[in-house]
Amino acid sequence: MSEQQQPQLSPTTAIATDDALRATTEVWFEYAVRAQPHHTDYGGVVWHGSYLTWMEEARVECLRSMGIDFADLVRLGCDLPVVEMSVRYHRAMRLGEAAIVKTRMTEIAGVRINWDYKIQMPQEEELYLTGRVTLVAIDREKGKIMRQLPPAVKDVLMRLIQ
Repeated sequence: MSEQQQPQLSPTTAIATDDALRATTEVWFEYAVRAQPHHTDYGGVVWHGSYLTWMEEARVECLRSMGIDFADLVRLGCDLPVVEMSVRYHRAMRLGEAAIVKTRMTEIAGVRINWDYKIQMPQEEELYLTGRVTLVAIDREKGKIMRQLPPAVKDVLMRLIQ
């Protein structure tokens, strides 16, 4: 079967949104990192997957800074897996270099939660990476996309907006 004949999946466009719940924030959370040997290839250039790890660490630490332990969200019966990701690499980061991972929750639309990212030099001279991640609330017990965020989860996430 050729590429043109294969069905294309669009998981998040099929998810109903609750237009009554829309929220955004402009505040960036900052998380410092330094490229260690295990983050790089043999040439001392940061491996692309290391940036993704740092993005997730920054997101979890942003929540923690607001008093939200990610494990608590899971205990509420709600997983928040990544369902979409876009990343643009602007400049290679090298072994020993420091960076600031900036993240912010940019939108809650129904059960979809969007986060933006910038990974940049500490002096904000140049960007290493920009990206966006979309999370979707999944019922842990049923393993299915929720129709709406559980009230306790929504209340916790709304703290980031206020």
